[in-house]
Amino acid sequence: MFKHLPLLFMLLISLPVPAENWPAEQWTPGPPISSPAREALEDYAFTSRDDATRKGIRTDALLVIRDGQLIYERYAGPTTADTPHLTWSISKSLMATVLGVAYGEGLFSLQDPAMKFYSALEKHPAVTLADLLHWASGLDWQEDYEYAPLNSSVVAMLYTRGRRDMAGFTAAQGEFSAPGRAFRYSSGDSNLLAAALKNIVGAQRYPDYPWTALFDPLGVRHAVWETDANGTFVASSYAYLTARDLARIGLLMQRDGRWGERQLLPRDWVAFNRQPFARYQAHQDDAVPGGHWWLNRAVDGAPKPWPDAPDDTFAALGHWGQALYVIPSEKLVIVRYGDDRDGTYQHNELLRRAMSAFASKVQP
Repeated sequence: MFKHLPLLFMLLISLPVPAENWPAEQWTPGPPISSPAREALEDYAFTSRDDATRKGIRTDALLVIRDGQLIYERYAGPTTADTPHLTWSISKSLMATVLGVAYGEGLFSLQDPAMKFYSALEKHPAVTLADLLHWASGLDWQEDYEYAPLNSSVVAMLYTRGRRDMAGFTAAQGEFSAPGRAFRYSSGDSNLLAAALKNIVGAQRYPDYPWTALFDPLGVRHAVWETDANGTFVASSYAYLTARDLARIGLLMQRDGRWGERQLLPRDWVAFNRQPFARYQAHQDDAVPGGHWWLNRAVDGAPKPWPDAPDDTFAALGHWGQALYVIPSEKLVIVRYGDDRDGTYQHNELLRRAMSAFASKVQP
């Protein structure tokens, strides 16, 4: 019964393998999508906002990549395809991606004490790099913005007492729990990672490292990343990328850290990014934290955060509606830039409409 297996094997390996689409200097355009579902997506994303009250949804850019091809793109206001847009906390996931390249170079392990690379953490010697990537340093922190500025650690770090040395300001905070025991979202943890990176790769490489390690290999041409007065990247907040450039980060992550023939990020690093923090409790945030990325996972019996998106959806998210959504099962990458001030915009609603318009079952 097995005598024909060699012939079958030869037939299988001789079948043509579909070519992968990778962007060169520009994205390759895919088949244009025109449908009522696309119009419904646009009706949601590009509704006019009352500029006097800043109520409603304001989308600055919406871009969709399917299977490595650009199939949808629209901009509004002053934002264009060439505009590096402020990403806010998407910067955190960008820093995690840059760190992944250094991890692949063998320069650190996840369980290394952060103090090994940033001595200002001497009062918190048990904090590991994995703890920082899980927003679980245990350092006392209040991530309030314009709603409670007087009590806000992040406002003080970015704009007042801590703005010259953001990592140093964070390291000086007290402790609210043992490291690795509790999730507490913290822009300070992200800036500690940026400070640690300086010693991980060395002071000489550090100023150019996001470009030489990540942006240049991907063809990202318009990235800007601010530093504090100490020359440390503001990993919490201040990276600027065009929507097309940010989509390259998404495609890298969708394809498990591979860019063309090069495994730029180790697969185990991407798996760590997409693994839920074990001690996260349901409803602590709007999505489930992984390794400095956000996941669409059910936790503690609670439903997944974005019920109309596939389980494997994960995202980099930023203040006022910035989002990079990655959906590996559908080979989709979605970039959304905006300026939402009142909570009207909902991730699940945009994902639901995007799935209806662009998922694989949808024919152009």
